[in-house]
Amino acid sequence: MSFDVRAIRADFPVLATTVRGKPLVFLDSGASAQKPRQVISAMTRCMESAYANVHRGAYYLSETATEAYEAARRAVQVFLNAAMPEEIVFTANSTMAINLVAHCYGRGVMKPGQAVLATEMEHHANIVPWQMLRDATGVELRFARVTDAGELDMEDVAAKLADGKVGLVAVTHMSNVLGTVTPAERIAQMAHAAGAKVLFDGSQAAVHRKVDVQALDADFYVFTGHKLYGPTGIGVLYAKHALLERMPPFLGGGDMISSVSLAGSTWAPPPAKFEAGTPAIVEAIGLHAAIDYVTAIGMPAIEAHERALVEHAMRRLSDVEGLAVLGSAQDRGGVFSFALDNAHAHDLSTLLDRAGIAVRAGRHCAEPLHARFGLEGGTCRASFGLYTTPAEIDFLAAALVKAREFFA
Repeated sequence: MSFDVRAIRADFPVLATTVRGKPLVFLDSGASAQKPRQVISAMTRCMESAYANVHRGAYYLSETATEAYEAARRAVQVFLNAAMPEEIVFTANSTMAINLVAHCYGRGVMKPGQAVLATEMEHHANIVPWQMLRDATGVELRFARVTDAGELDMEDVAAKLADGKVGLVAVTHMSNVLGTVTPAERIAQMAHAAGAKVLFDGSQAAVHRKVDVQALDADFYVFTGHKLYGPTGIGVLYAKHALLERMPPFLGGGDMISSVSLAGSTWAPPPAKFEAGTPAIVEAIGLHAAIDYVTAIGMPAIEAHERALVEHAMRRLSDVEGLAVLGSAQDRGGVFSFALDNAHAHDLSTLLDRAGIAVRAGRHCAEPLHARFGLEGGTCRASFGLYTTPAEIDFLAAALVKAREFFA
């Protein structure tokens, strides 16, 4: 399938809607992406003709649903190039996946005296679970610095790994504020050389470029369905199988057990050990459809399209007087956070909304990063999807020029 943005946009019904009589310019895909008909139809078909609980029924509908659910797991395995489907654990979202690692690996496997190394550019989902782990177990929590350009300070990473006490490095693969793509392979090499495991938060990166967990040598990798043009309520934890075998379960209940008596229980093998209760069946099928959708287009083609959008946005936004764009990383994805002279982020986003432009306003679940750049009041954020066009970026730039005149 060749990359035809007009044909792709036709797959997304919401993009044909209007906002207060104006065409919708949706620039908030970094928060949650829109859904193509292929995903909507797959989920509808399941609920209309093939729905039943999974893993538990010896009848046709249950067997059909179980096969569809496990086919989704295999699709994720291929999407990430995991070694086996048993390395894929379904969760509710990236946040739950990181919390699972913090609980099961942090409390269940890490040793006293070890540390967790995160960074200043993390989403709260990759900060708060480690703070909770620190408060519960006494593990040390370290943060690597971010440069003025919005890149990870790799010398500081090396310095904080040097004493060999770090047991886990938890780092974003792509910043949801700066768009910065971190050097994941290098980070993994440095972490492993220092005796640490590494977790990548791929919530943004998995949407914008091909991810190969074996090439990265990632120990853990997480992403979420709703940013990848799939539904909410479904996320993914990839973990090396040997680690999953060592980790205790996260939640107790049905499906995660091998046997139960009143005296005690034994656990099912991974990934079932980490999927207690009735799972998100319809949502997993929707995620499968979303993966099929982006795979048919081709992740390299999507990445090339978004690289062109990033270059175009950097030119157009730099022409807007009084606009400060956060970060200038050499390798960045389609996320631009910005502040405009004399305009509060929420006021600016409201004004843009009146023009039909949907952007995010606030601190984007990254308060420490905004504090690092002296922007505690927040920023506006425009984030791109595979359906974003250069014309929409031009429309945003023109609206920002008018907004500056208004606020002046």
